[in-house]
Amino acid sequence: MTEVDDLVQGVREGRRAAVSRAITLVESSKPGHRALARELLSGLDSARPPRAELSVRVGISGVPGVGKSTFIEALGGRLTRSGHRVGVLAVDPSSRRTGGSVLGDKTRMPDLAADEHAYIRASPSAGTLGGVARATSQAMLVLEAAAYDVVLVETVGVGQSETTVAGMVDTFLFLTLARTGDQLQGIKRGILELADVIAVNKADGDREAEARAAARELGGALRMVHGRDRAPAVVTCSGLTGAGVDDVWQRVVDHREHLGADGLAEKRAHQQLDFAWALVRDELEQRLRRSGPVRRVRSGVRELVLRGELPAVEAADRILAAYDDRDDAGPGPGVN
Repeated sequence: MTEVDDLVQGVREGRRAAVSRAITLVESSKPGHRALARELLSGLDSARPPRAELSVRVGISGVPGVGKSTFIEALGGRLTRSGHRVGVLAVDPSSRRTGGSVLGDKTRMPDLAADEHAYIRASPSAGTLGGVARATSQAMLVLEAAAYDVVLVETVGVGQSETTVAGMVDTFLFLTLARTGDQLQGIKRGILELADVIAVNKADGDREAEARAAARELGGALRMVHGRDRAPAVVTCSGLTGAGVDDVWQRVVDHREHLGADGLAEKRAHQQLDFAWALVRDELEQRLRRSGPVRRVRSGVRELVLRGELPAVEAADRILAAYDDRDDAGPGPGVN
């Protein structure tokens, strides 16, 4: 039995150490690890459940400070107590300068992290949406092969990662707060268009009435924009007290039932196609970075651009020309 075969067996048996090793492998950008990751995923593919038993994939986003981690811990605990196995993938912000990230989600979800029926993984986004698409999509496949039937993907709540994550889940949940300014202008329009369910969090204590008013206002505005039948559900909840969390989950279930088996299958098929192109773009970027001819011209091009002696368009042309002129360039098999 090869190392990959052993890893496949460990994931199928739900061994946490094997799941962690498998996700580390699929997150790696090293060429050798990518080859092993493809072998791993091929081995896990036979463990894919039939369509009627597809796991529930939910993307969760919200502005910084909205309480995503507290909400996820409250929701995850309810799901595991009702018999679900919950996997949480937290896409953390990575520094473009240092590559570092703040991987602190386990400390923000202490109870869920200690739950034997839950698994939390914080993954750095590495500053590239292609990296998010590749690593997170493949990590979801690992969790599903390990029999986690609910996968929650938490985004950083900034940038374009929400769009990327929304393109790989069944339902996209957006958490917001009262007192965020105008309810339509205080939230990015793109997020509102992505959201399938919206929840006004921290609806507890003195803030409960305010949160309910904000939910009514936002719900009414969305019905005017999208129409009553297409507007996402808007509810209130408190991750701190747990109030309304079950209602939020029911809205997620309702959205999944609205899609139906055929609609869900079609959605995932389109997501797989988008994912294929994301993999292509990510791999091309990696090859560009590893290219010897590109490395030889890169520093010179950089200095010329910084001195204002070379326009960006021409700089890009020089880099691409260097990549096209590499020794292994040429038509691939079957290309005329």
